[in-house]
Amino acid sequence: MGVLQHIQHQISALNDLIKINNDRIAGYQKANESIDETGLSLLFNEYIDQSKNNVSELREYIRVLGGSPTDGTTLSGKFYHAWIDVKATFVNKDRHSILADCERGEDIAKKAYRAALDDKELIWEDAQVVSILNSHLEGLKVSHDTIKALRDTEISV
Repeated sequence: MGVLQHIQHQISALNDLIKINNDRIAGYQKANESIDETGLSLLFNEYIDQSKNNVSELREYIRVLGGSPTDGTTLSGKFYHAWIDVKATFVNKDRHSILADCERGEDIAKKAYRAALDDKELIWEDAQVVSILNSHLEGLKVSHDTIKALRDTEISV
């Protein structure tokens, strides 16, 4: 793979992560519409802001690589397509179901980041982007664990 192809592959992978974050934002916005609980609403808004910050950092790095950051969400792609299914499940759900759907979405986002970091063709040579991706992944892990704990609390109630 030539240098230009390698850079284009990295840009594509980062754009896929932008899309998964945009889908995550849309998923939590939909969850917010489905729940009437201030504590959960604040948490969902925190995760929306987390993904907005992730998108901002990813866009900045794509520009460093000489690429054009993507906008919006899409139905195609290897990392983020499953979030669409999660977003569609928030209609008329109870608290436990909404939290279970959010956890599923967090699993998808974590998997996308892990796949990007583990992709042998990407060969992330810049420590800055590896640090950014690992930081995002750690934040997603914390979010996932919080959502899972809240969901599990619902089961035992």
